[in-house]
Amino acid sequence: MNKIPFGNTETNVSQMCLGTMYFGSKTDPKISVKLLDMYYEAGGAFLDSANKYACWIEGFAGGESEALIGKWMKSRGNRREMFVATKMGFVHPPDVEKGLEGWKIIQECEKSLKRLQIETIDLYYAHCDDRNTPMEESLEAFDRLVKDGKVRYIGASNFLSWRLEAAHWISKNNHWAEYQCIQQAQTYIRPMPGQGNPERESGRELFDYCRSRNTTLLAYCPLRQGAYTRPDRPIPWPSADTDARLQMLNTIAKEKNATANQIVFAWMMHSNPPVIPVMAASTPEQMQENLASLSVRLTDDDMQRLNEASA
Repeated sequence: MNKIPFGNTETNVSQMCLGTMYFGSKTDPKISVKLLDMYYEAGGAFLDSANKYACWIEGFAGGESEALIGKWMKSRGNRREMFVATKMGFVHPPDVEKGLEGWKIIQECEKSLKRLQIETIDLYYAHCDDRNTPMEESLEAFDRLVKDGKVRYIGASNFLSWRLEAAHWISKNNHWAEYQCIQQAQTYIRPMPGQGNPERESGRELFDYCRSRNTTLLAYCPLRQGAYTRPDRPIPWPSADTDARLQMLNTIAKEKNATANQIVFAWMMHSNPPVIPVMAASTPEQMQENLASLSVRLTDDDMQRLNEASA
């Protein structure tokens, strides 16, 4: 697996990130370890988690994903090879409310470090925006973690582009650590005006922002939970535009002897700048299909047809 530059840093990260939301909870620990091994053996080294994963699953309290990652890295002795990302900001029952207050950022970082069994988190996200806490307070806390060596880089998730720009200038003027990436929901089909959630769905404006600020864009829910290939999962955002893009996606997939899912991943990785898909898998078969997208080669003509497909 190739690596690509990460934000405005000298660090390179894997071109596909492995999302571990259900590892150790909904996904059985033994299967979770198998999936981590498959990703690692393919050259992957970028893991994504969060403090609350997966507290909404009955019988689990959150932190299971982080704890499993920590145990796996310790058993494999590969901590130095891995780029570990986790997040805070959303509600994490029973005692953590939504928000980016400074004390909460520090507190949740300490908890994540213990669960991950590491001394430094490579990438620490604000999992959501918080309009009720001054951005200066949040960014100062993140900067303190960086200066203390507990976090290498910081990122944002579920932010509007103008909020990212505001954060950029606050950090720059105070000589604080800056958000190096943004993780948003993104896939090949796209919501039309009035569809989707602007704070969560990436669009042309955010993509342009990332290009201008050299901010890395990571895409969560890239396959919309299997909607491209599973008849039991409805395609979101029905429209003539969606129909046209689905038709082109399936045309390219047939030409490349690939699945629609693999073309979605390949389209992201061939974008300019490249988008890092945060892929997920719950079975070895799904992981094999995801990793096979690394072998799909899209030409400039393929990318033009995919990008310009519209009703």
